[in-house]
Amino acid sequence: MAHNNIYKLRILIFLARRNKSSASRKFLIATFFVAYFFFYSTSLSAQTLRYGLTMPYISGSAYSVKQSDPLSFTGNQAALAQLQTAGAGIYTERRFMLSENTIYCVTAAFKSSLGNFGIQGNYSGFINFNDHKVGLAYGRSLGTKLDLGVEFNYSGYSIPGYASASGLNFEVGAILHLTEKLNAGLQIYNPVGGKPGKFNYDKLASTYKFGLGYDASENFYVTTELVKEENKNINVIGSIQYHLSKEVFARAGFQSDTGSGFAGFGVGWKNLRLDLTGNYHPQLGFSPGLLLIVNFKEQP
Repeated sequence: MAHNNIYKLRILIFLARRNKSSASRKFLIATFFVAYFFFYSTSLSAQTLRYGLTMPYISGSAYSVKQSDPLSFTGNQAALAQLQTAGAGIYTERRFMLSENTIYCVTAAFKSSLGNFGIQGNYSGFINFNDHKVGLAYGRSLGTKLDLGVEFNYSGYSIPGYASASGLNFEVGAILHLTEKLNAGLQIYNPVGGKPGKFNYDKLASTYKFGLGYDASENFYVTTELVKEENKNINVIGSIQYHLSKEVFARAGFQSDTGSGFAGFGVGWKNLRLDLTGNYHPQLGFSPGLLLIVNFKEQP
């Protein structure tokens, strides 16, 4: 059933790309999103809303002490404890080459004597279908071996003329430093469940993640995650990162649930970093992306 639904969605995407009429194109795109919503929710015995767009390219460094950045906490809030420099980042990805299917993620992370704080905002879709999330995160170290973090979110979705829903939820994370190079962590999204909307099928999914990260050297890092979302099969995510020089690095990985792969190439200059990224889905096609990170200068 899921395989057939992917091809139905692929046909809608193809028609949207071919159609030059703005009104017709938007109608097809709206149809795509509504179909996506129903195909992947009504097929579940207990229907769930997605726990959030997984963006493994920006969250893969969560289990690294040496490669952390202002977006790492999007994978595990405890990663804030290892923040080296305060900063901000913005990531955008045009999924399947459709402007109406673009996703955005904006983050900022700050250091303090009481622990470190992060702000996250996600948005995907367009006026006729979109989902969003705003979160406030906090992380700190409890000794040299354990980091803990928590994030409180306001999230929801909107389909004008049909339905909209929003609500509050939270997620917690922990990272254990097994050795100087090996780190392991747990992250739980929305452990108490809940229904944000007035419809019976609206249910916020609970999600559990286990991750490992290995800093083989200053230049090489490898990580893997097991993600179990409610009523879905386990998703395995893996990636590697290699610094060709201090300013240049490459990252590549995969997701097992969609059979897709992602990769990126980054260049740093002073307190800036710019990444060009790409994600390829075997049925739905290519998704280019762009990441910009600004590291704030530390006070003397």
